[in-house]
Amino acid sequence: MIWTILIAVLGVLVLAGVLFIGPYNGFVRQRNVIQESWRQVDVELNRRYELLPNLVETVRAYAGHERNTIEEVTRLRGQAMQLSQGAGTEADPQRAQVEQQLSGAVRNMMVSVEAYPELRSNQNFLELQRQLAETEDRIAAGRRFYNANVRAYNTKVESVPSNIVANMFNFEKATYFEVNDQAVRQAPDVNFGEISYRGDAPQPHRPGVNEVSGSATNELPNPQAQQAPQGEWRQAQTPQSQDFQTQPRDGQQA
Repeated sequence: MIWTILIAVLGVLVLAGVLFIGPYNGFVRQRNVIQESWRQVDVELNRRYELLPNLVETVRAYAGHERNTIEEVTRLRGQAMQLSQGAGTEADPQRAQVEQQLSGAVRNMMVSVEAYPELRSNQNFLELQRQLAETEDRIAAGRRFYNANVRAYNTKVESVPSNIVANMFNFEKATYFEVNDQAVRQAPDVNFGEISYRGDAPQPHRPGVNEVSGSATNELPNPQAQQAPQGEWRQAQTPQSQDFQTQPRDGQQA
């Protein structure tokens, strides 16, 4: 009788371990991984906050005409820093939206400086640009790692039977750190004039070039071959076809 009770108790403990203890510990472990991965992203975001003031002042010194772009970067940086002060242990949708707007504003500023050769050759600007690019790469890598952990955690929250433990102990789904703006996802499209010509666009007419084959021809444009006005006929005359009238010499009658 005693052995039967012990076996029953042992079975209950094993069942509880399979259904509750294991999933619970798994949730705690994954939640800690999410918090740690978010701290890494937050460190890189704050690193970008520190780089932007020096970058903005350098751009302002050489490209003061880009006032709107510079002010937009400054405003969004201040807003993002304010949201980061009250940030929790995972991504905040409002902060994620501001961060992606800030990324877009920084990208627009970097595109606008292409019109200022002196700025692009400034060593201080080049160093800040390099550091910013490295920071952006680390932010992107940290975001991917964080989102992968969130995906694994959320899948477990919704899966059976681990969802029973999640509901019992209030393990809620984590928030992704997403970049939904397509303009932020893609690189800026820089136009290099004829070099960036696309084949599906209509080509301008070029004299002396066969528009079908694209090869050069021996025809040269004739500036005198213009269309005559309606109702009037123009005939090109050559010296052989013209009737020359001899002018009378002095003292002679024509």
